[in-house]
Amino acid sequence: MRGVVYRGPRHVEVVDDLPMPRLESERDAVVRVTCTAICGSDLHPYRGEMPTFATGTVLGHEFAGVVTERGSQVPFAVGDRVVASDLIACGRCARCVRGWHYHCPSATLFGYSTIVGDAVAGGQAEYVRVPFADVVLGPVPAAVTDEQALFAGDVLATAYTAVTDAHVGPEHLVGVVGAGPVGLMAALCATELGAAVVVCEVDPARRERARALVPEVVEPERFAATMARMRGRAEAAVVIEAVGSGAALACAVDAAGPRGTVLVVGAHGADDVAFPAGRAFVQELTLRFAVGDPIRSRDPVTALLRTGRVDPSAVVSHRLPLTEAVRGYELFDTRVADKVVLIPSADPF
Repeated sequence: MRGVVYRGPRHVEVVDDLPMPRLESERDAVVRVTCTAICGSDLHPYRGEMPTFATGTVLGHEFAGVVTERGSQVPFAVGDRVVASDLIACGRCARCVRGWHYHCPSATLFGYSTIVGDAVAGGQAEYVRVPFADVVLGPVPAAVTDEQALFAGDVLATAYTAVTDAHVGPEHLVGVVGAGPVGLMAALCATELGAAVVVCEVDPARRERARALVPEVVEPERFAATMARMRGRAEAAVVIEAVGSGAALACAVDAAGPRGTVLVVGAHGADDVAFPAGRAFVQELTLRFAVGDPIRSRDPVTALLRTGRVDPSAVVSHRLPLTEAVRGYELFDTRVADKVVLIPSADPF
């Protein structure tokens, strides 16, 4: 079986001799991957920012496909189209019942070594074993493409978590720091909920691409002033930090305004990020971090896709065969690509 394997910082390899996954539990399924993607979170180990990330890990936590095998407790038939949550959780413990799937004792991520929990091989491969498939997998409606569906497993679900956890509505002004896939999806979700939206992005090329989706896109040095100018239209301000850096967090705090809310969905890989506490105190800000929960948000996110109210395909810049995954990582790492989708087979069905 073919898959993408982590060999060390800035070294991934497409190999052809991975073992075929097998069922290990009655709650397992095996999925033939028809569409997978490189996530911004994959760049942390790729760039060497996670020293404990194990070499030999099969990468990837965003994928959709078709069920080929299933355990007796999995409510899908062989041949069903499905999308996997990036997050693996049991769905039955007290925390899962409360909707806290990321804090499940069994929680882990596909293709992310032991950074979150036990290692599970990822979806940048031709086939993948899905633990707790009765919880982790969701159906793909006929009106939704595989490419659109895979966003429900991470990027779109994370963005949806950001805007709903902040209770965004028509009365809000929403700022988004970062015009990557998560930031743009957050902007589209906030727009769908009726909010006025401003996107801040440091990269000029990304700013230009973002303007095709969001009218108000500015550079960081203009972000706070633009938010202040627009705040008269919507006094309640929410700023979503979708980058995962100290500079982005400081930018979000600076732009939030009095009694604003800063919601961080950018994946911070370091524990020592500087935080402008004095500024946050003076502004009486509310600060929250959210990982995103594709299991809890599956139904409303799927509804957004099925009805066409949000189309995540708009952020895909490169579609490559799985055999070109090394090039895909290089393009994404250097910001030539905004989002890279990988296709394991030229004829997935």
